[in-house]
Amino acid sequence: MDTSHQQLLNHLLEEDWLKTKRIADAFRLIKREDFVQAETKPLAYFDEALPIGSSQSISQPSVVAFMLEELDPQEGERVLDLGAGSGWTSALLAAIVGPKGKVIALDIVPEIVKFGKENIAKYNYIKKGVVEYHCQDGDKGFPEYAPFDRILVSAALSEKKLPRAWKEQLRVYGKIVVPFQDTIWVLTKTKENEFEEKEYPGFAFVPFV
Repeated sequence: MDTSHQQLLNHLLEEDWLKTKRIADAFRLIKREDFVQAETKPLAYFDEALPIGSSQSISQPSVVAFMLEELDPQEGERVLDLGAGSGWTSALLAAIVGPKGKVIALDIVPEIVKFGKENIAKYNYIKKGVVEYHCQDGDKGFPEYAPFDRILVSAALSEKKLPRAWKEQLRVYGKIVVPFQDTIWVLTKTKENEFEEKEYPGFAFVPFV
């Protein structure tokens, strides 16, 4: 393991961002340097967001760790990854859900989707059928693979209102983790039209488009 990679992992563990073994193992396996642009590779293991082009960024590692811990994906589950960008979160999710799971990654910017696919392909997750990355509007979800066990959104909503498709495409007892302004919003679907909500303030995200 690269020294900087190990140092980042140690930081996330020591600061209690990473708590669950299978999520920590995914961070150990999936190298962030494989998901950034060439000019920012020297910064890949800093705990900060980095630009990836088209006004998008790869999220801060501690924030990704926090969101994945709240999402709590399990082996074999089906996950919708919205605003998938560089593909880093999709690859982490693929490592967590394993070969029997499925990750549907969506982004609306063609250049970013191309970049993300190339990055995820380094781990053979697309070839193995664990990850599919599609260029389309995330507001509509992905009904072909619904219901999902988990939905992760990596860009902030402009208003505190979930698209109907996300609610409908989440199974009962499934979870959505989504940023709203500077808050991470965690919703658990308790019944067909009922959700329990938790909020964690103090974060920063690019807007969901």
